[in-house]
Amino acid sequence: MLTIDLMDETETLGNSELSFVEKVLKHAAETENVGEAEVSVTFVTNAIIQEMNKEYRGKDTPTDVISFAMEELGEGEQAIVGSEEPRMLGDIVISLDRTKEQAADYGHSFERELGFLAVHGFLHLLGYDHMDAEEEKEMFARQEEILASLGITRGEHGGE
Repeated sequence: MLTIDLMDETETLGNSELSFVEKVLKHAAETENVGEAEVSVTFVTNAIIQEMNKEYRGKDTPTDVISFAMEELGEGEQAIVGSEEPRMLGDIVISLDRTKEQAADYGHSFERELGFLAVHGFLHLLGYDHMDAEEEKEMFARQEEILASLGITRGEHGGE
């Protein structure tokens, strides 16, 4: 079972949108056989995500979603095996400004774009990436599969 901590720093999302994100992420966790785990999702503005993108990725531009995986071991770190604690997968940060912009660009609903970004960020926490064409193909196929099984579909999505 996935425990999700949702924080809307913009104070603009309604309960239906927050419930939708929770439903999508719980479904993604079941599909990926994640088991007992925790994740946090924070909704921010373009200004906030631009600062994060600059600080953590060296890119001084707003982006749609950033994930901070907790399970990536740094140099000299040890994995905790056999702990009774649920896995803390990490944090997903989503720009609601970019969500609105991209929904308009792709011609679909804000909620649908929110679902795509949540799953995209979640898959990053599980180790999926799109640094090369092969990885991108696998990650985006997995993303589409999870969303399609919930009846959420859209046109092509190129890049971040």
